[in-house]
Amino acid sequence: MTKPAPAEKAADKTTIDIKGIMDRIPHRYPMLLIDRVIDVVPAESCTGIKNVSANEPFFQGHFPGHPIMPGVLIIEAMAQTSATLVVDALKDVDSQSHLVYFMTIESARFRKPVVPGDQLHIKVKKERQRGNVWKFRGEAYADNILCAEAIFTAMLVPNSEVQAGAAE
Repeated sequence: MTKPAPAEKAADKTTIDIKGIMDRIPHRYPMLLIDRVIDVVPAESCTGIKNVSANEPFFQGHFPGHPIMPGVLIIEAMAQTSATLVVDALKDVDSQSHLVYFMTIESARFRKPVVPGDQLHIKVKKERQRGNVWKFRGEAYADNILCAEAIFTAMLVPNSEVQAGAAE
């Protein structure tokens, strides 16, 4: 068996599979809304992939006979994609020791309904970072058509602070 060429090794680092996502963020079914992260540029940008299935639990009530993925869940998928990128960028931080929390959502726009059978490509790009606060621009596409976009801010918080806050 031959060793992969250096270019192949570099290409592997641009993709995070479902196990890698779950190693980086705490979300689990039914709230884990991304299946893969591709095109990773460390600490800068990436693309989350969400395969939208008719079996998604939210389609039972949104809307019967006319299933549409709720916009708030599209924004949540953007946030999970960003959180995966943030935790991946922090090589010196144990991914289980921190959580990434939403702080703000700005300029959210929904342009085209997302329906079963769509594959969302969720493109997130860091606009800036100050300490543990990250600001992102996110865009969700299905069939190369912009479905949703938003600007949002998130904060990386150590679990010790999360647990201390819960105890109070």
